[in-house]
Amino acid sequence: MIKEDIHEKIVKNLKSVEAWFQSKSDTYQIPIYSSYDIRDSGFKVTNVDANIYPAGFNNICPTDQEHAPELMRHYIDRHYGKSVQKILLLTEEHTNNPYYWSNIAALKKIMNEADLKVQIAIPRAKGDGVIEMQTASGEKLQVCPAYFENQRIMACDYDSDIIVSNNDFSEYYAEWGSDILNPMNPPRELGWYQRKKSNYFKFYNELATEFANVIGLDPWNLTVDTELFAHFDLGDDQGKEQLAQKVDQMLTRTKEKYQQHNIPGEPFVFVKNNSGTYGLGVVKVASAEEVRNLNYKSRKKMKAAKGGRDVEEVIIQEGVPSITRAEGVTAEPAIYLIGCKLAGGFLRTHADKDETESLNSPGAIYKRLCVSDLNISVEENPLENVYGCIARVGLLAIGRETEFMNVSYKSYIK
Repeated sequence: MIKEDIHEKIVKNLKSVEAWFQSKSDTYQIPIYSSYDIRDSGFKVTNVDANIYPAGFNNICPTDQEHAPELMRHYIDRHYGKSVQKILLLTEEHTNNPYYWSNIAALKKIMNEADLKVQIAIPRAKGDGVIEMQTASGEKLQVCPAYFENQRIMACDYDSDIIVSNNDFSEYYAEWGSDILNPMNPPRELGWYQRKKSNYFKFYNELATEFANVIGLDPWNLTVDTELFAHFDLGDDQGKEQLAQKVDQMLTRTKEKYQQHNIPGEPFVFVKNNSGTYGLGVVKVASAEEVRNLNYKSRKKMKAAKGGRDVEEVIIQEGVPSITRAEGVTAEPAIYLIGCKLAGGFLRTHADKDETESLNSPGAIYKRLCVSDLNISVEENPLENVYGCIARVGLLAIGRETEFMNVSYKSYIK
């Protein structure tokens, strides 16, 4: 299995690996938290999705949650200074999902235990009253309306040192312009209203190739073929035919790689919304003919985007099957970072999906995965785990993407 080979190469080149990560992370601005969906096919370990505004902290292993406050405090002290005391935790606006609010409760607990005061806030008009949200366990959360006033985001007269956003800004919030005085991390400008997956995967593949060269590995084992298809419109027969041809070309490239590496099975691809989250707008196809004959259900799924927006661009992405299993069903690791540090994760499972399908869909169940579960020794050497390394490469790609988008973190200390 390629994972064991990667493990050994990391250990063999550990000083070079850490020096490479350090040199890159010192260069880029790094978000306060992020998460990465990893696929391990046995012949390839790669990142297939990255979230700068992750939910799911409630699913992290309890042992890891105990260590998360230390990581949070370290990040705040390192990048904003020890004087920071007050956090405004900004949430998504249009959700009553109790599991999302369990995520917010878990984040608030991590911050409180890092000696930070926290006010939970939701984008609303100034005159709206405090609302009460309930977590999956029945805990009540008091949530204040967040509004823009005198160039600051305020909530219940609470004036924060830093806004930590768990709102992915799929909506523009034009009134929250770039002249906000209180720092926001991650910045609003990295929201899905303008962020593109095609940019992220371009930078991820570049950095994964660099990392592979550091450890002496074929970059194909860490990268994921990804191509932008602009001007997406399933109602346009000419555009649909062009998309079908692009899919066929990627399938042909992937099949050639399978033959070179003696990999059995047939390749497949995913067509994904270029700006989106929550697993929306994702369709698996295994031939150009499937694109030409997409049924009504698939076309409707492909058009689905958060907030009901139209899907205007897609990426075509190499499908990576998963050999990971949990309690007999297909699984994939989701790895969470606080700053540059591994904060934990979980296994996303789905009893109704096979190893080639997207697991980030309704019916997914989350299983325990602790950082300690990922630490494996090779020849008695302490080992940086493979999934953690792939997530850290993904973090660097976010840093490079941020630079490319000319986004700046206000008051951030490199």
